[in-house]
Amino acid sequence: MTMHGASSQTPLLVASGTAGMSRRGCLASLATLAAPAAWLGAPQLAHAGGQLEEPLMDSVRTALSSAIANQAPPEPEFFTTESRLHYLRWLGTMSDRLRRRKPEWEVRRDFLQTVWYESKRAGLDVSLVMGLIQVESAFRKFAVSSVGARGYMQVMPFWTRVIGDGDPGKLFHMQTNLRFGCVILRHYIDRERGDLFMALGRYNGSRGRSPYPDAVFGAQRNWLFNEKPGAAAA
Repeated sequence: MTMHGASSQTPLLVASGTAGMSRRGCLASLATLAAPAAWLGAPQLAHAGGQLEEPLMDSVRTALSSAIANQAPPEPEFFTTESRLHYLRWLGTMSDRLRRRKPEWEVRRDFLQTVWYESKRAGLDVSLVMGLIQVESAFRKFAVSSVGARGYMQVMPFWTRVIGDGDPGKLFHMQTNLRFGCVILRHYIDRERGDLFMALGRYNGSRGRSPYPDAVFGAQRNWLFNEKPGAAAA
């Protein structure tokens, strides 16, 4: 999927209770938002995320709309036994790491399966997407930023009008949110010719500045998967 276009954003710093906090301090705090109970209920304020709407070429809009349109269930397909076993080992490892944030096994499984599916579908590293979700929403399904970005990957409602069906309420649906987020991130990576640092800046609205990409890359380390026997968990 090759997409072109441009988007830039205003960095999101002013959220309830964050006045006077530096951007670096705000981002650093995202990685340590605690207690599973803090993510229950809706909506909840988030301190990151949000893209500004800019014109897209018709070809870009069509490509993005097509990428969003197919809402097949997120069922991973495997062509070899080893690839399936690799996925199951990954699922077990990530489930253990996510347990504190999502205590219920079925909720964790469905979330991780969907992240895997949508990341692979968009050609993204699963650990990068997990790191971005950690920084953007601390894995809160109903997180809302002060500029209205919604859900796990903090997608701005205008995207549902530009490339979706115009219903921003669907951004609180897990698969819809993860699909939009992954497609948008893929779009920014293509826009930046594969430069993840710059693409992450576009996603957050701080293009060319290091705190946000550094925060995502740091969080990504929590979700790397090493299958070597005896390897320590991240």
